Amino acid sequence: MTAARSLVTTMKVADPYKAMLPATLMGLRRTLTQDRPEIERDYDAMMPTIEAAFTPYYAAIVDDIATVYANNFTVGEMRAIELFYHQPVGQKLLEKSPAMMQQTSQVGQDSSRKAAEALRTRLTEALRQKGHKL
Repeated sequence: MTAARSLVTTMKVADPYKAMLPATLMGLRRTLTQDRPEIERDYDAMMPTIEAAFTPYYAAIVDDIATVYANNFTVGEMRAIELFYHQPVGQKLLEKSPAMMQQTSQVGQDSSRKAAEALRTRLTEALRQKGHKL
C-alpha cells in the first residue's frame, strides 16, 4: 500500500477530488445559509474548520484509489510506473493528460455522432427500399 499511495500521489490521481471541494462548499453554502447574511458570515468563518474536516475524506479517497492500483499492479510495477512519472516525459504526460482527455472525449463524441447519423441514413434508406414509409 505504501508503493500504491506513493504512485497515486505522484500521478495526482486524487487531485480532482480535492479540486471539487470549493464547489461542494459553495453549493452547501447556498443550501445552508439560504441567502441570509448572518448565517453566511458564520459559515464563512467556519471555512478553515470545514476544510480541515475534509482531510480524512481525502485521505480515504487516496487509500481507496491506492487499493485499486495495489490490486492491479505488483510493487515492482508500481515503482516502475512511478519512476516513469518522475521523468520529464512522465511529467509532461501528467501535465497534458487533463486537456488530452477532454480532446479525446470530444473526438469520441463527434465520431459517435457522425456514425449515428450515417447509420440512421443508411438504415432509413434500407427500410424505405423494403417499402416502409418513414
